Amino acid sequence: MDKRLLVLSLILCCCFKPLVSCAKNPFEKDTRARELKYQYQVLKDDEKYKMEGKILNLTPSGYMTVEEYENLSEYKDKNNLQLDIPKIQTPSDFKYIPHPTYRIVKYNDPPGAAELRLGKRLYLNRLVNAQGIVSPDYTKLVYPAVYYYSDSASVACDLFEIPLDTADTNLNRILKANVAKRLPDPILSTDKSIDNYAAFRTLTPVDFSSDGTKLLIKEKIGSREDGIWQTSLFVYDFNNKVDYDVDEIRDAIVYFWKEYMDVNLDDNRWDIYPLGFEKDDPERIIVQAFAYTGEKPIFLGTWSVDYQGNQSRLISFDKNVEPSVSINGYKVIKDGVESFDAVEKLEELEKRETKQMRKDYKQARKEAVNQIKDEYSFAVKGLNQDYKDEYRDYRKLRALSGATENVELQEAYKKYLIDQLNKDINKSEKQMIKLQKEIEKTDSKLEKLYEENGQSSKSKTLPNVQNEDTAKG
Repeated sequence: MDKRLLVLSLILCCCFKPLVSCAKNPFEKDTRARELKYQYQVLKDDEKYKMEGKILNLTPSGYMTVEEYENLSEYKDKNNLQLDIPKIQTPSDFKYIPHPTYRIVKYNDPPGAAELRLGKRLYLNRLVNAQGIVSPDYTKLVYPAVYYYSDSASVACDLFEIPLDTADTNLNRILKANVAKRLPDPILSTDKSIDNYAAFRTLTPVDFSSDGTKLLIKEKIGSREDGIWQTSLFVYDFNNKVDYDVDEIRDAIVYFWKEYMDVNLDDNRWDIYPLGFEKDDPERIIVQAFAYTGEKPIFLGTWSVDYQGNQSRLISFDKNVEPSVSINGYKVIKDGVESFDAVEKLEELEKRETKQMRKDYKQARKEAVNQIKDEYSFAVKGLNQDYKDEYRDYRKLRALSGATENVELQEAYKKYLIDQLNKDINKSEKQMIKLQKEIEKTDSKLEKLYEENGQSSKSKTLPNVQNEDTAKG
């Protein structure tokens, strides 16, 4: 009999347990209640996914959404880029590499000596950024970008301008010049056709004018197989953003020798060499001409022409007469190497800075992770409170729907929402008042600490002042 009672009691407990659970939560199987809980769980999972994504994005990787990719792909103003002076990289199998020092010198010294020096780099890299020239006011750098086309073994060139950082020293602003900040459109370009095998067309800056508003440029056209064909001259005006062809000087020289010397230069090989801007007249350019008809070049005279190529003049037939040429542009050259001790001290300093930067990075990352987690906790807390409020309102609606009709239900539920809103407002106001009292209490403590520190500092400093005064007396 006892066994039967025990089995019966167990059966009754098993059947009574779900009934008790249903009595505790009568809305467990309600569709709306389950929908509210499902929405809450989805929003909570979204916040967790966002939190994990933010933590992962603290270390950039190649994995990203389309929106993140589009944000990273937006145009960024290159003028705001912060660039440092390039450092000498020490290979792992080297203990020491000399660190060069630099100094600023005149670019066009002696006049007309500026030439491109490319070497085998051009054929290996297909692109070489050649020696640039800095304006007299150190506000811009102009450099030639030389291209090699292997299909036709031809060479072409563009001339680009890089604005310099005027907030730094003259040397540092030149060393920090980077092609990332260059203006997108070249100021001058050569013909880039590849129909002539082994032909080359290069642009070489000769010099700036004294005020830095004009740049004299020479274009060399020729072939790797039979040398230079001719040199053409151009002047770029930075104020008007226009370039002038100064080839009129070539026509003037040919005309003079044909008309007065009965020599047809077109039947001979000859060329011009630009020296720079005239010192006494900055609007004019000085060039020298030579003919190549034997072992020694024949001097064809020193000439000048205005920067727009409108008026040519003969200066002298005496090659020993040095024309008055202004030297205005600058360039940077290696001046030596730093001492071994200085390099060692610099490396030790960089190691300490690197160690400190890693430490700061770890601390910053830890703080960022904690902030992200705090934001997640705050968001989940808000979601939880919203879920409780919606669930509370829904339970009240169910309770009212069993005791009133439709019209009365709407009025009763509306009155309940208004009363509940007022309760929530009063609750929030009480919390704000409590928080304000805590802030005032903290402020009063801080004021007391400041007053105590002020008194102690006065008590310590006053005797010293008196002692000094008495000592002086």
